[in-house]
Amino acid sequence: MRAVTHDALLSALRDAVGERHCLTDAALRASYETDWTRRFTGPAIAVVRPGSTDEVAAVLRECTAAGVGVVPQGGNTGLVGGSVPRDGEVVLSLLRLSDVGGLDADAGEVTVGAGATLAAVQSAARRTGWDVGVDLGARDSATIGGMIATNAGGVNVLRHGPMRRQLLGFEAVLADGTVLRRMPGMPKDNTGYDLGGLLAGSEGTLAVITAAHLRLVPQLARRAVAVAGFASALSAVTVAARARRELGSILALELFTDDGMELVLRHARIGAPFAERMPFYLLLEAGSDEDDPTDDLATLLEDVGAGAAAAIANDDAGRHRLWQLRERHTEAVNAEGVPHKLDVSVPLARYAEMVDRAPQAVAAVDSAARTIVYGHVGDGNVHVNVLGPAPEDEAVDDAVLGLVLELGGSVSAEHGIGVAKVDWLVRDRGGAAVAAMRAIKRAWDPAGILNPGVLFARDS
Repeated sequence: MRAVTHDALLSALRDAVGERHCLTDAALRASYETDWTRRFTGPAIAVVRPGSTDEVAAVLRECTAAGVGVVPQGGNTGLVGGSVPRDGEVVLSLLRLSDVGGLDADAGEVTVGAGATLAAVQSAARRTGWDVGVDLGARDSATIGGMIATNAGGVNVLRHGPMRRQLLGFEAVLADGTVLRRMPGMPKDNTGYDLGGLLAGSEGTLAVITAAHLRLVPQLARRAVAVAGFASALSAVTVAARARRELGSILALELFTDDGMELVLRHARIGAPFAERMPFYLLLEAGSDEDDPTDDLATLLEDVGAGAAAAIANDDAGRHRLWQLRERHTEAVNAEGVPHKLDVSVPLARYAEMVDRAPQAVAAVDSAARTIVYGHVGDGNVHVNVLGPAPEDEAVDDAVLGLVLELGGSVSAEHGIGVAKVDWLVRDRGGAAVAAMRAIKRAWDPAGILNPGVLFARDS
């Protein structure tokens, strides 16, 4: 590491990416310095926007030589503070690496830049009869690189798995500028360690992903979506389990509460799709290339007694209308204030208990807080959103995460540890596992340049 002045580093970064892609003005940096929740924010020395893998490598070499941390950033849709600066790092925006090319319609595979949005890749895949296995509400802004780095899950995990399952090949740059490349990659590739699998979920702490080769899934010709109300979380979860067991066409199973739906109806200005309101709702989506799944969903809802509090649709507009009840929860919660967003998972046998007890755990430490719960029933993922406490007040976070571990769950389901949960990593994974993770981090990034403070505390 050489002694480099602030001005000298900025000059080198400008040389690497071009003057117009090295942002130092505070007004231009601002949108890169605060995360989507508005809870996490910090100053950056600069925001650099490389246009190629070579430019990424040049930026990393300069920052490593100067001993300045680098925060890789995609669409900045993270919820745990892992994609924004904390204390004067360089933000490395990958948005210009947005190419979607190399789509093999026979193999069902595609090569994309790390900055390509999920929506752009979905659009390209669907033109050839394929689709992306992972889908989520932030599809218009979430990038493939960021989704790999956090091992994003979304709504179709029970059918297709998370991003790690979609990744066949990758291109990534180490902190010293070395480029790792395994492209295009193959479904069966057992030559040495699975480095791509290690990058998935590493949250930008090991290398900067610049491109990926993804497996695609068949686009389904027939889909149907149903929403039904239930008196208890347990009854909704029981029906979800039955749907998984009896309907091979199930794609998604989503739970939300009437409190959450009330926020959505108010902020999205849409009407309730059924006459009767219930405390809990289950959204089911089924898809097939053969038979229309509408009748199967309707039969299931009839068998479980879902009457006035149920709706079903198999046309594009109708499905979209029902999905809005679930997908617009995030923006509706954000419209109410700066939320504490806790993305966790528990064993399916404890899912209903987690949904019921999370608001109680929050109320025990902050009686004035509002708790909105929703999540992916099929894979045990619960999103606990708490409104009211100050952003820096972690009492409710600790209460919820403590409950998660009590129930045998994981403190991070699909958004990562970021900076929000670093104190919980050892409590969740155990000292031996975390020591192994630290050893990998030291081997890949010995100077600790990449995303310092994420996953592991800075002083560790």
